[in-house]
Amino acid sequence: MEQQALNQLMRDSAADAITTSNDQFGLVLDYSAQSIATVDEALLRFLDSYHDQALEDKAVFTLCNIYGAYIGETFRKLAGGKWQYNIENEDAPTIMLLFNERSYAFAGICYERLVNDRNTSVKRYFDEALSSVTQ
Repeated sequence: MEQQALNQLMRDSAADAITTSNDQFGLVLDYSAQSIATVDEALLRFLDSYHDQALEDKAVFTLCNIYGAYIGETFRKLAGGKWQYNIENEDAPTIMLLFNERSYAFAGICYERLVNDRNTSVKRYFDEALSSVTQ
């Protein structure tokens, strides 16, 4: 995937997260570091409101990708970075954000909170990533 197309895909996906959060729950995402806590809240609200549907494969994929894109786009606005489409595993391609030789799995942390452990903090992961590059 070309870099320009990937960047557009991630911007569009982040916009979908903003619209979905507002339409479904009245939550506001504004690309601030503080708004990442709202992603934590949105993911739990999806679980609470749509438990059976929220954990279907397609819903999990969509939620993790749009919120991962939102977190990554917020990180890019605050610190920079470059999206990378990784097809090492053709059955499960991944999109990571690269910054200063580090990669960040923002969709992965959303998956962890949504599917494995609702106590996982997307905000904490984001804050640690941001502090590691702004020190």
